[in-house]
Amino acid sequence: MSRRRNIRVRNHILGIAFLLVLVFLAWLAIAVYDKRFTTTAAITLRADRVGNQLKPHADVKVRGMVVGSVRAVRVTDAGVDVEMALQPDKLDRVPRNVSARLLPKTLFGQRYVSLIIPDAPDRHRLADGDVVDQDRTPHAIELEKALRDLMPVLQAVQPQKLADTLGAISQALDGRGKQIGTTITDLNAYFAQLNPKMPELQADITKFADTLAGYEKAGPDIVEALSEMTTTSRTIAEQRQSVAELLTAMTSASDDLTGFVKSNKDTLIRLSDTSRPTLELLARYSPEFPCLLESVNKLKPSVEKVLGAGTNEPGLHVNLLVKPSRGPYVPGKDKPVFTATGGPKCYGANGTATQVANSPEENRFIAELLAPVHGTTPAEMPQWGSLLVGPLLRGAEVTIR
Repeated sequence: MSRRRNIRVRNHILGIAFLLVLVFLAWLAIAVYDKRFTTTAAITLRADRVGNQLKPHADVKVRGMVVGSVRAVRVTDAGVDVEMALQPDKLDRVPRNVSARLLPKTLFGQRYVSLIIPDAPDRHRLADGDVVDQDRTPHAIELEKALRDLMPVLQAVQPQKLADTLGAISQALDGRGKQIGTTITDLNAYFAQLNPKMPELQADITKFADTLAGYEKAGPDIVEALSEMTTTSRTIAEQRQSVAELLTAMTSASDDLTGFVKSNKDTLIRLSDTSRPTLELLARYSPEFPCLLESVNKLKPSVEKVLGAGTNEPGLHVNLLVKPSRGPYVPGKDKPVFTATGGPKCYGANGTATQVANSPEENRFIAELLAPVHGTTPAEMPQWGSLLVGPLLRGAEVTIR
């Protein structure tokens, strides 16, 4: 009886001891996981609300090397305080003026702390109890904004479909590293040639933008023109039978014209060669054609009046006077003489008759011409000046300089 009781007590003691050993091993594993037996330096990171995405035991890295881990994350009124435990033997490589960025390990991975060493590192090293601020440089802010904007897209993507897509891309790129490298090298060469042309490209893009702005202003006119073209197209569609007949007639006329040209090509060539002097003469005097047509148009009322337009006796009324004969034509004596010189001119059809000789108007005009020559005014010129100078100036062209 006594022996059996002793065995039972011993088994109870062994069971309790075994349970205590299990509890101790569990506590030891947790302590090792929490690195309670590891000597660390406590560093505090002051971050914004993004620090809430950090998890305990997240890595702390410097240039990709793990130098510690996150112990705790506390929310404050100013943001988030992140307690970091860094390895003391790594602190001599970290300057005191470092900043921190909170970056994801992968697109879907958790964030870690990346300590950024500045371009001008402090000669003092980071020490236990120091405080590190979050990186606020423009580059870091743009990177954080890009990650923040990308997160909703990543959350909306179905992981299975994304995995299938990435797997397909991986299979497509597998074994093509050399080709990809060659392509990248070629692209680098293209960009090296393109970079010197960037100012011209930017100028062209600016001009293209100006052109688009012009089209934008002309947009209503373009729309209106297209609307009118719609009306024209509808009219052509309604008159398609007439258009078809017109095209058929034009085809027939073209065939006839082709036959005419083939039959008379030599005659047309000779006609062109013979007409060349006449065409050259017409080309020389072509500047006066507009003035000639304008003069003819101005003469139209006078001609209509002469022909009796609007009267009871329309027609040309001619007073024919028969003069004695001048005798037969004598060569050298009766040969017509053409004295026109000076090239094309146009005197107009509004010419008026000259004033009466020695009239007051002529006296004033001659006085205005002679006064500058004598250094006086027209009022001081004698009234009899036209008697001496008038015969010399009448019918002549006077140029005042």
